[in-house]
Amino acid sequence: MSAATAFKIFTADQWAQFVSDGVFNGAPVDLADGYIHLSSADQVQSTLDKHFAGQVGLVIAEVNLGMLADTLKWEVSRGGALFPHIYGVLNMAAVSGHKTQASAA
Repeated sequence: MSAATAFKIFTADQWAQFVSDGVFNGAPVDLADGYIHLSSADQVQSTLDKHFAGQVGLVIAEVNLGMLADTLKWEVSRGGALFPHIYGVLNMAAVSGHKTQASAA
């Protein structure tokens, strides 16, 4: 894939911990699956709808994929689509921006 950025959805608590630590090891689902789940720009809304429906205070972080080097892999997932996965940690330095969703997805 040639996308320059992808997105990670955080709960408010996960985001606060990420900001504090400067590194994100993964949400519980990431840790269980062995990689950090990201979504491309056209996948973010379906990820919100499927995995975060009804949650408030979510933070959507834009991740610069060029900073992930060999830890990034595009793999087949939901519906046969390719999703970006990080096999390693996400450093705050790779986050190029974020926005907070105040209302339920």
